[in-house]
Amino acid sequence: MNNSDPYRHHPELRGKIKPASESFFRDVDLDVVDANVAKAGLPSGWRTPCAEREAERREWLKERWGQDLWVFGYGSLMWDPSIEFVEVRRAHCLGYQRSFCLWDEGGRGTVNEPGLMLAIDEGGKCDGLALRIEADKVDHETFVLFRREMIAPAYQPDWLSLDTAAGPIEALGFVANRDNKNIRPGIPLHDQAEMIAQAEGFLGTNYDYLSDTQKHLDLLGIDDPYIAELCAAVGAFHNSST
Repeated sequence: MNNSDPYRHHPELRGKIKPASESFFRDVDLDVVDANVAKAGLPSGWRTPCAEREAERREWLKERWGQDLWVFGYGSLMWDPSIEFVEVRRAHCLGYQRSFCLWDEGGRGTVNEPGLMLAIDEGGKCDGLALRIEADKVDHETFVLFRREMIAPAYQPDWLSLDTAAGPIEALGFVANRDNKNIRPGIPLHDQAEMIAQAEGFLGTNYDYLSDTQKHLDLLGIDDPYIAELCAAVGAFHNSST
């Protein structure tokens, strides 16, 4: 086994995860994001100020400098993480589960036709990917990661205990911030499906985001009944609309 190969544990993922250099989120211009979100109908002031976000990042990582860092991906971080990593493992997280509970009026929805994005919320379990960042790259890679995941306060960082085939690890994850108004757990599945089937924003359609999630879970052999049921419900909505 080549220990310098990031895909040594999962060769089936080679070519399935977008290189960091090709990711929209790698060197994203926040002025461009602001302009697109304004077109979607959101007022200014929707995102966390950069200085505040940076202070939170450095505070969160203050005991972690000088060591490798694992990051947990359960949604788009599984196929477009935008960070450089040296190892990827399938990982199991107990105590959190996927939930389309993040109200989205910009990226994959608009104010007039909002969409829903994934978070992991308390309860249940979740399988995804753990990505390892080398110690000397942690500062820049977490800058990229926090600018993306913490652009607004709907998520909160957390240290997650994960199980992998190569042993337990602790990873940085971004979980639903129940104190934020845009985290709305408990939306009925039918209503989730209707929103996802119709919403679209400057990042693309809400349906494509759901479909990509299911495709990558299938690739990993991960069974998530909630995602499968939601895909079926969206498909039924599309069929009933034609």
